[in-house]
Amino acid sequence: MEFKEVVGRRRSIRFFEPHRPVEREKIQTILEAARLASCAVNANWLRAIVVERDKLPRETLDQLKTPVSAVNLELAPVHIYFYGDLGAVPRSRGSTLKELVDVGALNPSHGWSHKFVDDLVWPMILEPMMSSPIMQTQAVAADCGVAICQALLAAVDEGLGACLSAFSTGIAKQALAVPDDWLPIYCLLVGYPAESWQAGGQRPRPPFEELYFEGKYGTPFQRDQNVVESLKAANMIQAPAPLPGRREEVRELSRRFGLPE
Repeated sequence: MEFKEVVGRRRSIRFFEPHRPVEREKIQTILEAARLASCAVNANWLRAIVVERDKLPRETLDQLKTPVSAVNLELAPVHIYFYGDLGAVPRSRGSTLKELVDVGALNPSHGWSHKFVDDLVWPMILEPMMSSPIMQTQAVAADCGVAICQALLAAVDEGLGACLSAFSTGIAKQALAVPDDWLPIYCLLVGYPAESWQAGGQRPRPPFEELYFEGKYGTPFQRDQNVVESLKAANMIQAPAPLPGRREEVRELSRRFGLPE
């Protein structure tokens, strides 16, 4: 698919074919997409633990569920537990930035050199940031979010259903042997959708001009209807929910899986 259509087709799929396996190469593709994401100071904070649902002990699977994710975790055949490695930058001491200098991504034209990293960036920017739990968490969460988004869109491009989900982080830490300095972020549930890929249509969103501003807050960024029509033609903007027959589809799926109607 073209990129705009991938963005437009993305839905939070919550009805999966629970016993249809996901090809290993597709899981690798999802992780490769995450690995290539932009990341501050080339830190590569994101970590992932891929778990096949059926290889989890039943007790562990039940304990991982939250009130809003229980059915999702039960139906999805693959869980990808995403974390941010809080120790990534302290361990590197700027070496990942020097790699960017060496390959020509950070250049003398912009002031970059190994000495610049050692004398300024590390002691004056990175060390203070890493010593502040709030600043560190903000940086890690933001960069991991970018990588997770790429993983999510890659799953859609592979023809899979996917949904970001909460999970019981304490249970996961124990069950998956998660290191102490990994920050839990999200679980990406992956599988082939049992519901139609449209999943009832694109979800409601606030009006464009209420979200985005130009120059300063209070001056809406004006939406150009010609652009909207172009994005509709590219299948990025699609028919909004609810599509006809959606409630009937959900009722049929609920009966199939023995869920409340």
